[in-house]
Amino acid sequence: MDFLDKSLTPVGQPPEMSLASPGSGRVSSTSSSPGDDDPLPQKKRKRKSTSHLKAVPETLALRELIKGDAEAYARSLDKAQPFSRNDLETWGRDFLHRIDQPEKYLGFAMVMIGNYFWKRQFLSVPFDRRMLLLPHCLKHAEGCPAEYDEFGLDCEKCGACSIADYKVRAEQLGYKVLVAEGSPIVLKIIVEGYVDGILGVACLNVLEKAIDKVLIAGVPSFAVPLHSGDCKNTTLDESWVWEVLEKFEPLEKPQTRSYVSLMRASADLFGNRFGQLLPRQRSQTPDRAQSPLGLTEDVSFDWLANGGKRFRPFITLAAYDAATGGDRVNGRVKPEERPFGDGVAKVAMAIEAFHKASLVHDDIQDDDLFRYGRETLHRSQGLGPAINIGDYLIGVGYRLLNECRKELGAEVACDITDAMSTAHIQLCDGQGAEMAWQNRPDWNMKPLDALQIYALKTSPAFEAALYAGLRMGMDAEPYRETVSQFCRQLGVGFQILNDLKDWSGDEDNKLVAGQDALALRPTVMLALALEAANGEQRREIQQLFESDESDTVRLAKLRRLMSEFRVFDKAETLVDKCRQRAETLADGIELDEIRQLFYFLVDTVLADEGEPSQLEKTQAGNPMLMPLPVVSLAGS
Repeated sequence: MDFLDKSLTPVGQPPEMSLASPGSGRVSSTSSSPGDDDPLPQKKRKRKSTSHLKAVPETLALRELIKGDAEAYARSLDKAQPFSRNDLETWGRDFLHRIDQPEKYLGFAMVMIGNYFWKRQFLSVPFDRRMLLLPHCLKHAEGCPAEYDEFGLDCEKCGACSIADYKVRAEQLGYKVLVAEGSPIVLKIIVEGYVDGILGVACLNVLEKAIDKVLIAGVPSFAVPLHSGDCKNTTLDESWVWEVLEKFEPLEKPQTRSYVSLMRASADLFGNRFGQLLPRQRSQTPDRAQSPLGLTEDVSFDWLANGGKRFRPFITLAAYDAATGGDRVNGRVKPEERPFGDGVAKVAMAIEAFHKASLVHDDIQDDDLFRYGRETLHRSQGLGPAINIGDYLIGVGYRLLNECRKELGAEVACDITDAMSTAHIQLCDGQGAEMAWQNRPDWNMKPLDALQIYALKTSPAFEAALYAGLRMGMDAEPYRETVSQFCRQLGVGFQILNDLKDWSGDEDNKLVAGQDALALRPTVMLALALEAANGEQRREIQQLFESDESDTVRLAKLRRLMSEFRVFDKAETLVDKCRQRAETLADGIELDEIRQLFYFLVDTVLADEGEPSQLEKTQAGNPMLMPLPVVSLAGS
């Protein structure tokens, strides 16, 4: 996502007006009522090049001046909520206006403000709970003896570059050190509970991506920008690293709301707590797991326990925490000190079991090749066994819901079961409509037709997860309609983003760019193209899907037509409308903890990851250069 968007608040607006303070909600950009599903008039926010806004000040004196002023500016900011990209850009523009510096330093100013928003909290993180993230481009490209392993550059500490200096001292203090900017392993380390703060060195292009992906989750971070982004023997202000590297200043309690502890709790359900919450009955030993009676349970449990980001269980746990006072998200209680009860945990596991079952069946129906970076189950296990595994996981989900009665009571268990069964039926309605369309394609399909299918296929799982968490903690009936409308916007927007991602491939799931487009699915992208096409062009689109030409040729032609019809821009506009409507619904929620969770879900599920940088395009396939995937939680 471009964090330097010139369409935001005018220069000079005081920072308090753009920051969402507790209880105040956000100022929505639309005046529609929460229940209004009519199209909203909106001026399209076009993606702009931001390279001219990422200049690093040329002299140390100027960098130090801006850095010091940013520290003073950050003292006025409300630190109760983690900031968004828009908040940070608004502050950055106001800040540059106040200190009379040019717009080209906007990216640099944003990083400095972010640093001093988080610095006090970063310094309170013990050394052994911090990560030092260093870029590979600090190494001397010529003659560097180090090689890459699964965790990044395996520095041999030869003394030829500054990487070893930071690495040795950080490791002595207890830091986890990673020499691989933006490696996906960072999220895994954070969510699994090993890291509570990040000290990162990177160019502004990489820091741009990290803003939405790490900071929004509430991870205290301090960044030192490289002087250039050419990724070859660049330099930095080394004293800025030492300024925080060796300093520890404890705080009595966190200042900023963070959902990281709940992400960890969600992951823990499928890690340390999995065997206790869902004990094996037929596959307790390797021999029994390979027996005819044990194989289904073994493969099903492996599929449930591994792969994906656990986002739907996270929603359930976060909603329950919000409904019961937000003690965990606000740091008043640590989940490891007061873990979620077995009943709450089993409900969260159930929503994942239903989700994983739907993926098994969906992959069969669509004949998808990959899921979570590995072969889909019907390819690895066979068609019949895969169908059976999906059915088995549905049974597991309902068994987990039944078991929660002991802790939550029969009425709560019945309400949640009703919500999940309704979601299950709606999902099947949506999937059935998609398959029916594939069997008899309607080349007059409208975008609204595709959006209705999306609302059935994707939104119910979000709704069931959110409602279940609220229902376990409170009387959720007053929120039911709002939850339904909110999740409709969330699910539709997410599915459109997934369509956009399909055109560049998906490292977490299907790996093959354009797979959905070539499969002749009733996507909103195809509907937008058909709507814009004349009769001859519509026939050309139809012929592309019926052609025997190679996938590469067909994709190229289809991409040309979609670009000609501005389909990608139109799809992004639809996502923007979903964001606006969802935020409007969140604005209307009185209880602060629930409202803030709704905002967080908008910021994560509907985060726009933007276009890949030139470096990413050049280095495609190198896992050491991928951006931090915190927002991709929604893609599980």
